[in-house]
Amino acid sequence: MPSTRWRSPPAAAPDPAPWLAAVLDTGCVLAFVAIGRASHSKGEALGGIAATAWPFLAALAVGWLVMGVPAVRGWRHPAALAPAGLTVWGATVALGMAARVIAGQGTAGAFIVVALAFLGLFLMGWRLLWNLAAQLRATR
Repeated sequence: MPSTRWRSPPAAAPDPAPWLAAVLDTGCVLAFVAIGRASHSKGEALGGIAATAWPFLAALAVGWLVMGVPAVRGWRHPAALAPAGLTVWGATVALGMAARVIAGQGTAGAFIVVALAFLGLFLMGWRLLWNLAAQLRATR
């Protein structure tokens, strides 16, 4: 029997609409890019943000497509840490880095670690907070 410890129980914790979850995920990726560019004094010019963000946004989109696969079905509970959160996080980092390499943007080891940590904290973090808030509402 599969463990439901990390899944959102549908009755107690209603998930956000998939479009809202996708918007939250997109916001996390854009925050990662904007903060990263600002910390390296690259500026917040729209063209620079777009050039840095596109590999991760494309990878995020692939992660969302994977969630539609019948074996995953993450779109049913997009706030669940697993499979939704792990699928989106893994796809965003792994495929985003691959796209950066293909585009010649580079992937230093430290950058991979920072991307894993930041995107993990944010992409999994909003899901964790959503589930905690839903559990608090359900216990009242």
